[in-house]
Amino acid sequence: MKFGTKVIHAGIEPDPSTGAVMTPIFQTSTYAQEAPGKHKGYEYARTQNPTRSALEANLAALENGNAAVCFSSGLAAMDAIIRLLNPGDEVLSTNDLYGGSYRQLVRVHQRYGIESRFVSMDDPEKLAQAISERTRMLWIETPTNPMLNIIDIEAVCRVAREKGILACVDNTFASPYLQNPLDLGADLVTHSATKYLGGTPTSSMAR
Repeated sequence: MKFGTKVIHAGIEPDPSTGAVMTPIFQTSTYAQEAPGKHKGYEYARTQNPTRSALEANLAALENGNAAVCFSSGLAAMDAIIRLLNPGDEVLSTNDLYGGSYRQLVRVHQRYGIESRFVSMDDPEKLAQAISERTRMLWIETPTNPMLNIIDIEAVCRVAREKGILACVDNTFASPYLQNPLDLGADLVTHSATKYLGGTPTSSMAR
């Protein structure tokens, strides 16, 4: 499907109970079960909700990904991604980074043994030299916030693959309309979905 078609149709199925074309807003916390653990795919709204499932399927399609997970905020999505790492691991991040992302890396995760370093990513060769034995993830933000610097996603992700580490791209500013990092070699993509993805210049994660 072309992008415009995916925006409207990807992940959207008629409601099986009514045939409604547009996904209903399911305002429920619990779901009836035939027996304990025997249900129709939904147990409790904290973990599953049909409305959210449709959104996640749509976002995954827009990013050409296999799956997506929605969180209450972009920083919550980032927090989940960083928790893929272990104490002693290191994140190598772009040095022009959204302030909230910087503070989360330094003030939150560093307390639990996940270190972060911040480097320029405009030269893939220098970036490769900056990767240490502890580096487990490249955190790429492009265009950056606030300076709107551009990073060559494909070149940086090639370095990550050669080093056997994860590459995550914060795609908030560009949105899937302008770039698809997964197609360029990224392992994960994250958004603050209230910004350009949501149609306003002011969260989600796909893989």
